[in-house]
Amino acid sequence: MAINRKSNGAVIFYPLALLLTTLLAVLSASQVWATDVEGVRVWRAPDHTRVVLDLSDAATFKHFTLNNPERVVVDIQSAKLKAKLKKLDLSRSPIKKIRAAKRNKNDLRLVFDLSEKVEPNTFLLSANQQYGDRLVIDLYDRKAKPTAVKTASNNNGKRDIIVAIDAGHGGEDPGALGPRKTHEKVVVLSIAREAKRLLDQKPGYRGVLVRDGDYYVGLGKRREIARKKQADLFISIHADAFTDKSVSGGSVYTLSQRGASSASAKFLAESENSTDLIGGVALSDKDDVLASVLLDLSMTAKLDHSVLVGKEILREMKGVTKLHKNTVEHAGFAVLKTPDFPSVLVETGFISNPKEARRLVSSSHQKKLAGAIVRGTTAFFNKHAVEGTMVYWLNHGGNQSLAASSSAGSRKTYKIKSGDTLSELANRFSVSLSDLRRYNSLANDRIRVGQVLRIPPRS
Repeated sequence: MAINRKSNGAVIFYPLALLLTTLLAVLSASQVWATDVEGVRVWRAPDHTRVVLDLSDAATFKHFTLNNPERVVVDIQSAKLKAKLKKLDLSRSPIKKIRAAKRNKNDLRLVFDLSEKVEPNTFLLSANQQYGDRLVIDLYDRKAKPTAVKTASNNNGKRDIIVAIDAGHGGEDPGALGPRKTHEKVVVLSIAREAKRLLDQKPGYRGVLVRDGDYYVGLGKRREIARKKQADLFISIHADAFTDKSVSGGSVYTLSQRGASSASAKFLAESENSTDLIGGVALSDKDDVLASVLLDLSMTAKLDHSVLVGKEILREMKGVTKLHKNTVEHAGFAVLKTPDFPSVLVETGFISNPKEARRLVSSSHQKKLAGAIVRGTTAFFNKHAVEGTMVYWLNHGGNQSLAASSSAGSRKTYKIKSGDTLSELANRFSVSLSDLRRYNSLANDRIRVGQVLRIPPRS
């Protein structure tokens, strides 16, 4: 029994069962619609489609598949759909339609009608500095995509040098945000695509893009993609940001296993390493601890070459943009843990600086930055290409018909192509820059596409 004493002294008795029933009803009502699905986004990647649900709070969920026709069903407990599904762009994805309905009065059921069989993977992401709680639904394609191989082509059995070009961030993770909603992910993808285009024009080189669209790739997955492409070098391209908008300039970083070279390098590495929390990576995607230790042990041999690549790229960047640091810096960047090939991270400038942000969104400046990255890359490989590559062959007395006409007793000449620089050509033909200028009566290092240079004999 429950007792309630009235003001006139009378006592009223309420059945305890009635009070408990009322209390349970109140509690039950408070739990209905505990989670709102406030937004839905769809991203298409080369090997999967990602659907992201923005939640008002963490949720309990499960998924299962149905056949004939193919469907993926996601049930979310005590949830209500507030987002609109009709305007979602499902093109290029296996999703034909997304349907929503109530289940068990309080739950939300989402049904994904599919055009083909997929492998679903679902996981929750906790709230972070950019997003609230999210439910991620990854639908992986069943059809395997062919991977690149180090082809010999018709270059006398000599293979191309493969450079993996990684545009940072993407999809759910916009990266740094500049004035007028300038997104880092957009800027760096444009630079990466231009760098690939320039590399592909050079004899003995082939560029491959880690990300070629607006979707997120986990840090570990980026390394894995480069490895599957059998890369000889990994270049990750970014645009920096800082709370002080006056800070500007480009930088080049390599991996450090012993701490950062500066406070700013440490800050940047911590920021970049946290992108998986924003872009969305399930805990099951993380590297195995033992495997990571083994990778770290075998990584030292490539660190020296990473620094040498960084120096060459930094030297070329100096000619097209202000530098934030004049030396290659290092910090514990997770994306650079590549033990089987050298890797560098290029910060093309500070997108948080209004003046620099305007340059970074400029197509002409993006091309200059890409050109600097490519020139630095080729300058490194002209000195350090491994045997068996066409570049090594060309730089060690091989037939240079693709780069210069050469025959016994005849003068060597070279026709300037887009992206070439005088300093790079001096490296390529193992002559000094001053001799190359003098031999062609050049007052400076300015050259033009189509111009024919005479190559001086090696001293």
